[in-house]
Amino acid sequence: MIENLVLRKASERYLTDPQQSGKDEKRILEVLSKGLSTEFPNPGRAGCPGSATLEGIASHRIPLSEAEKWFDHLGSCSPCFQEFTAIRNKLRARRRLRWGGGLAILVVGLALWLNFRSHHVVNETAMLDLRGLSVERGEQNTSNGGPLQLGRSTKHLVLQLPIGSKEGSYDLALLEVTGSELLHASGIAQVENHTVVLRVEVDVAGVPPGSYFLGLRQPGLEWTRFPIRVF
Repeated sequence: MIENLVLRKASERYLTDPQQSGKDEKRILEVLSKGLSTEFPNPGRAGCPGSATLEGIASHRIPLSEAEKWFDHLGSCSPCFQEFTAIRNKLRARRRLRWGGGLAILVVGLALWLNFRSHHVVNETAMLDLRGLSVERGEQNTSNGGPLQLGRSTKHLVLQLPIGSKEGSYDLALLEVTGSELLHASGIAQVENHTVVLRVEVDVAGVPPGSYFLGLRQPGLEWTRFPIRVF
């Protein structure tokens, strides 16, 4: 009778308040340790509710008003109690697996987002090496490797200026053949690791793909032009 009462009260709380399930399951296991799973044999399974009902009770699909009539039976039928315990353990394992799977999906999704974000940030930054080109004002520079390349996604432009360039203020522009400016920016060039580097913020998204000139000058001087292809 004491075992039945403990099981009844624990089961009621287990069914009505999932947050209490951990504590109530512990109490049910205490009853189990006293012999509930073996001391009430029922070989013929007389009066047993059936597996579907036991699973409904364990999964909370059956409301308390319907499940209550089986509490006494669960406390006095070892086969039912064993089956109920097995079903409950299976459901708990399934929930853990579902949680683990959901967590794995979240981790993979986060990794993909970080990977995409890192590539996106890299694509927004372009570095142009002008160190092998001339700094003569007003002339058009050419490179053996062809024109410079600049992506339309670029927002941060880093230029390694030609050897002999001075630190200080610079204007930068994307120029058409006619000299019209499609884009203009300015910045301060500084020496970094023995190279004069100019960093500017640009927005190339509005520039149509094609061939242009990258104009570079210090205030008051003529443009030095470098062929460049925007893609």
